[in-house]
Amino acid sequence: MNSRIAGTGGYLPENVMTNADLEKIVETSDEWITERTGIRQRHIAVEGETTCDIAEKAARQAIDSAGLKPQDVDLIIVATTTPDRIFPSTACLLQQRLDIHGCAAFDVQAVCTGFVYALSVAEKFIRTGSATRALVVGAETTSRIIDWSDRTTCVLFGDGAGAVVLEATEAPGILSTHLHADGAYSDLLTVPEGVSQGFEKMQAGDAYIKMQGNEVFKMAVKTLGRIVDETLAANNMEKRDIDWLIPHQANIRIIKATAKKLNMSMDQVVVTVDHHGNTSAASIPLALDVAVRDGRVKRGETLLLEAFGGGFTWGSALLKY
Repeated sequence: MNSRIAGTGGYLPENVMTNADLEKIVETSDEWITERTGIRQRHIAVEGETTCDIAEKAARQAIDSAGLKPQDVDLIIVATTTPDRIFPSTACLLQQRLDIHGCAAFDVQAVCTGFVYALSVAEKFIRTGSATRALVVGAETTSRIIDWSDRTTCVLFGDGAGAVVLEATEAPGILSTHLHADGAYSDLLTVPEGVSQGFEKMQAGDAYIKMQGNEVFKMAVKTLGRIVDETLAANNMEKRDIDWLIPHQANIRIIKATAKKLNMSMDQVVVTVDHHGNTSAASIPLALDVAVRDGRVKRGETLLLEAFGGGFTWGSALLKY
């Protein structure tokens, strides 16, 4: 049994922070941010607005888009680095909001690659007959772990949620997924404090994202180039067989480098980073939802999803939409 995307959804908090707003907080400029990252604005969750809140909005959109009711879902996976609580999982909290009972619900943490990881896990559940309709959500309130005095990171990230409903089908859907990680690079992009390490310090608000930008950039370009080759080879496809590249929305320079690797025009690449910045696990489903709703992505087309994130983690999914 194969699995296909039956519906998509997305949500961005109403509060918008532009590059001009950031100029008032740190020593930076709209020109510098736009030129180096492609980001013009990001959406920031307001006080009291949680990851589960925005995940619910994206999830309900995806379920409605699929023509289903929440009770039709029999698996919930939420990819997030910023859960509402240590436990229960955000997936369980979302399950409660949707009034779904009894099915498996759990979180996946692979940072910016989280949605690709979660999609791959859901596909395996469906392929083995353990689920028939999976709700897969990428949701983040990354603004909560940003040091707003650190101009190397605060200009990059935003909050948001994207979701898909994956359902069993006999027709081709997800063709392959490819997941990788290498913890040897863990200190290049990290939040150095956590539950078992520095919890008291984290409570004081010191657990912020730390990044060595140049090293991360070089590693991202190299690994994403390799995974393009791996994905195409696994499916006996050529670069020209890909209709759309839907990448993790981290940095326009990384996106352009991956498109160049595929010999693709930027007209075949879905780019939303200018609108919401790096939303980590939410960025691919958000970009997919935008392209589906504006009519660019059509049924039967071949899509390549790819991402790179802290860990390091990286991965891809090739699918027929």
